[in-house]
Amino acid sequence: MNKTLLIIQREYFSRVKKKSFLLMTFLVPMLFIGMYALAIFIFIKSDDNKKQIRVLDQSGIFENKLSDKKNLDFQNVKGNYEQAKKDLLKSKGDFLLFIPANYATAKNIEIVSEKKPGLSVLGDIEEQMEAILQDKRLIEAGIDTAVINQAKPKLDIKARQITEEGEKDASVGASMAVGFVAAFLIYMSLFIYGAQVMRGVIEEKTTRIVEVIVSSVKPFQLMLGKILGIGMVGLTQFLLWIVLSAGLVTAASTLFINNKETKAKVEQLGKDRMKQANPAGDSDADMVMNLSKAASTVDVPYIIGTFLFYFLGGYLIYSALFAAVGSAVDNETETQQFMLPITLPLIFTFIIGMNVVANNPDSSISFWLSMIPFTSPIAMMIRIPFGVPAWELALSMVFLIAGFIFTTWVASRIYRVGILMYGKKTSYKELAKWFMYKE
Repeated sequence: MNKTLLIIQREYFSRVKKKSFLLMTFLVPMLFIGMYALAIFIFIKSDDNKKQIRVLDQSGIFENKLSDKKNLDFQNVKGNYEQAKKDLLKSKGDFLLFIPANYATAKNIEIVSEKKPGLSVLGDIEEQMEAILQDKRLIEAGIDTAVINQAKPKLDIKARQITEEGEKDASVGASMAVGFVAAFLIYMSLFIYGAQVMRGVIEEKTTRIVEVIVSSVKPFQLMLGKILGIGMVGLTQFLLWIVLSAGLVTAASTLFINNKETKAKVEQLGKDRMKQANPAGDSDADMVMNLSKAASTVDVPYIIGTFLFYFLGGYLIYSALFAAVGSAVDNETETQQFMLPITLPLIFTFIIGMNVVANNPDSSISFWLSMIPFTSPIAMMIRIPFGVPAWELALSMVFLIAGFIFTTWVASRIYRVGILMYGKKTSYKELAKWFMYKE
């Protein structure tokens, strides 16, 4: 056991002291904060970029009825179509919306410009024109449009969860968001840190260092120490990312609040986005309260605890397989034939999880995906925010631990032989022979 601890210590400190580790640890939070700041900057600039739409309406139906929006400014023009196009060339960046008198039969409404319009511009114009035509047809049919608008129902169904302790709020949106983030982090970390284990094994094998190491420790101890050491590196990096991200967000928010002009623009932009997402017309205070209630439905300590367990369980299973692959090859280019079968369960579960499990977390496929050790780290993290029975969670954890023990045993039997094999093209048949070799 002491030898395994020494290997864990070596793997951990040799990696956390590398410049690449320090660079990625500090750079990733800064990149995320930078992308967030860039997104805000782009939103602010795009909000100031108004499109001038010249409307030549020969039908007379839409004249003075198209409403200006935050990104569109309508201006009615007179004259013929050809002259309007010539005038358009004199004004760079404007658009000409041409509505002929026979638009209903000819269906030849056009928008003309030097540059192609964006989809949002066309969508906003089409939406307004369809609403104007709908009101016109209703009035012609003798129907009061005001009565129809008042009769349109506006429902807001609130999810409630009943438990033995009583009822509590249940935000489906918050559950989906938390499940997606947790599953994505596990999905990415298994690839990143599992690949580090594989590269470490290949490096030691090709440099023949492993021949010296296995003279003092058993191959299983070497593999286990390498897996646990790199796993601790991953947990350390996660913790530092959380701390650094929180610090950078706090510092950026402080600087951001001091800039009154930028703050006002973003607040107004936020109100516009909230209105688009909230057609029922709730006040800003109601929206903030709803978001606060949604966040309060998430049991953060429970989510973090289960996340750490499934991260470690999934990492231990897949890193053992990655270590076996690394021991079977002489360079990284030869790993492709073995990598696909290993990574397919992860890719399959992530795709199915966000499309099936998130929409129906209690279905049979969701249950079985959360029980199979190779798929449970992702599937279960998607299900947990929605609420999973205690017996299902316990059974999934037992299967995951059993899967790790079995996978490590299988991988170690391949590792003990492959780590000392050089210059030979490895196949699946060869791996089966290595597994069957007796101690």
